[in-house]
Amino acid sequence: QVQLVESGGGLVQAGGSLRLSCAFSGRTFSSYHMGWFRQDPGKEREFVAAMSSSGAMTYYADSVKGRFTIFRDNAKNTMYLQMNSLKPEDTAVYYCAAGRRVPITIATAYNFWGQGTQVTVSS
Repeated sequence: QVQLVESGGGLVQAGGSLRLSCAFSGRTFSSYHMGWFRQDPGKEREFVAAMSSSGAMTYYADSVKGRFTIFRDNAKNTMYLQMNSLKPEDTAVYYCAAGRRVPITIATAYNFWGQGTQVTVSS
């Protein structure tokens, strides 16, 4: 069974940066596509970024393109989301996800989810 543990969330001022981490265990990390999603209370979970199992393909939501970067370290079984130029509208609980289906920009592609980490951006 895959287990995912996010870390790195917190409170930051607008314009600041945070790096989220997602530690993967239980299966072969390099066999899984990985994604980041976020959810604000009362809203649907939305796609943020994803990376294919090989690392060759990356995808971003338009709202974060140019500001966020997804990357993975297969040697450490860890995925990251570098978030720069943060805005108040980026405030949400961020979830990492692992799966083997496509397309990797939608939540149904993922079988396994972390518990989430809160990101709060103050104006």
